This record gives sequence, structure tokens and C-alpha cells, in this order.
Amino acid sequence: MPPDVSALVDRTRRALDGGPPVVPLPRLGDAAPPPGTAAVVRTSGSTGTPREVALSGAALRASAAATADRLGAPGRWVLALPATHVAGLQVVARSVLAGTPLVAAAPDEPFTPSGLADLLAEALAGDDPVHVSLVPTQLHRVVQAADDGAPRALDALARCGAVLLGGAAAPPVLVRRAREAGVRLVRTYGMSETSGGCVYDGVPLAGVRVRIDADPGAPGVVELSGPVLASGYVGDQTATAAAFHDGPDGRWFRTSDLGTLRDGVLRVLGRADDVVVTGGENVAPAAVEAVLGELFDGEVCVVGVPDPEWGQAVVAVVTGPPGTPAGWLPDAALAPVRSAVAARLGRPAAPRRILQVAGLPRRGPGKVDRAAVVDLVRHHDAHR
Repeated sequence: MPPDVSALVDRTRRALDGGPPVVPLPRLGDAAPPPGTAAVVRTSGSTGTPREVALSGAALRASAAATADRLGAPGRWVLALPATHVAGLQVVARSVLAGTPLVAAAPDEPFTPSGLADLLAEALAGDDPVHVSLVPTQLHRVVQAADDGAPRALDALARCGAVLLGGAAAPPVLVRRAREAGVRLVRTYGMSETSGGCVYDGVPLAGVRVRIDADPGAPGVVELSGPVLASGYVGDQTATAAAFHDGPDGRWFRTSDLGTLRDGVLRVLGRADDVVVTGGENVAPAAVEAVLGELFDGEVCVVGVPDPEWGQAVVAVVTGPPGTPAGWLPDAALAPVRSAVAARLGRPAAPRRILQVAGLPRRGPGKVDRAAVVDLVRHHDAHR
């Protein structure tokens, strides 16, 4: 990783012009990336062992151009995410390709709403529209700060041309509150293998195609195609062949996510391997999280935990205000929540228990660590 932001910008510029690739994190192996690689980024490891993804200069340029087209202007970018992950590195690439100065904190500076407000104030002093990418945890802290009497960051976000929100599912309450404050929020979907976000508010960017491996309108595995696709996994031809495949209609990447596609709009339901099988019924955690997100102000994670009667029990973990002591929601408060979920999604989807905590365990750029959430539930189950 370059020692400072200016060095990262310079190295990214040279990589996009055909120079050595940007490698934000130490290499996992010695295999050389394919010719034309401009960046080697690491996956979050949500499917197991992290892999290194080779992104060509053409893919990064296509992604940046499609983003500028969707947002209406290249704009000036504010870097509020770690550049060690694809979302942060793409902010740097977009800034380089737009020819506008990047505004960024020092690489090791922790995120705070006041720090974000300072960065945005610098960017907003110019004439260009200002864009910034955030993960839901960051936006949650900004909204919380505003609620606590420090609205500077939220007010600054409301002056931005666009605020991209991705990396993890965003609670509906959080999205609603930000939009009510005037924030022009754009929810993004994508991953390292697609040069970052490539579907904005459910609609693919220009040149990107989406299909579902299922009957029309039914849930299935999401597949993506277009010029933003990675060249493959560095040094892992087996994994590359399993995830990327060519056909008569082009090259496609098979994600690990379930979704539906209706009238050209993609709705992501969560990871295929996150599906909870309870009493022989399949439950998509993301669908339950969406309902619970309307009932609770905090973040929500739904997981399946081993259960002798049901095979897996649907359990929800929700966050309360800072300092909230961990504890199970009492039966009297649980009952109406179960009824609300059952009415929308059926009784199997209703969480059997709800654990309230101060914060959710995370990995990567703001993603909830579901395995750690399961461990958290099991720990509290053992001490009930």
C-alpha cells in the first residue's frame, strides 16, 4: 500500500496508463497477474479463503465511465473507505479518470462523522458536484451523530451530488432517515469481481447485464456480465473456471447471491449459502432483515443456529443505542415482531429469538461477519 494518498493516486494513474498494477494489500501468493492487470484486490473472504482478483485497466475504466454516466457527471470524489478494498480503490480510480482532485483523510485515520464533515467541506468548496461512497455502518454513525446534536456530516451529505451506499445490506429505516434529511442516496450492488458496484438502485449500469438462474420472477442465483468483469482469480484457474464462464451471449460471472429480477430491477435476497433451512422450509435472511428493519431503528442480522427440533432456528440480532447491554428480547416484545414477520413472509420466517446488542461483528469494508454472529448467539444461548 502506498504510504500516503498522493502516492496512491499517482500509482493508480500509472496503473491505468499501462504501468505496474496497484496492489493495496500484501500478495497472498507468487503467481503473476495476467497481462493488462491494473489492480490486484483481495475478496472479503465471505465464501471462505480470500482470493486475489485481477482487474484490468479496461474494466476499471468501464466501471468509472458507467458510474459517471449514471450520476450525470464525473464529479469530485471524497475517499471515506479504505483503499485496500475495491470500493475505496474505485473512488481513487474514478477521481484519477475524472481529472478532479481527490479529497481523502490519512490512510490510517479512523472514520468519524466530524472527520467526514471536514472532508466534505473541503470538497464542497469547489464547483464540481461531489460524490462519496459509504458503507451502512458509516451512514448509521452520521445519522446517530445528527440525532445527538452534531448534524454537520449529515448536512454535508445532503449537499453532495450522490452518496453511494454499498458493501452490506442497509436497514430500511436508515435509508429512509437519510433520504428524509435530503441525502441523494444511491444503493449499490457489486463485488471485487465486478470492479465494485455495477447495479445502482437495482438497475444495472450501462453495459452491465443481469440474469437470474431461475424461472422468470423466481428467486435464483445472480449472474452478471459486462466490461466491468475481472480477468479472474490470480493463480487459481480452478476457481476462475468455476465462477467465470463464456457462452454464446458473452462472458458471465456467477455470484454467490440469491435475487429476483422483475421489470429489469434486481432485488438481492442475500447469499445463497446463508439460506436457513428450518423445519424443512427455506428462509432467506435478507427478506426477514428487510421486515425487521422496518420495526427496529438499529442494524439487523438474521442467522440460522442449530436447533434439535427445527434443524436450524431463525434468530435475529439487532443493535440498540451505544452501550446497550446484550440481552434477549422478552417474550412480550418478541410476540408482535414474530406476528409481523409471519404475516409478510410466513410463519417459518418468524424469528424464534431476538438478541439485542450494542454492535454487530464485522469483516472487510463494513460487512457483517455472519459466522461471528452465529457464535455470538450460541454464546448467549449457553448463558441464558
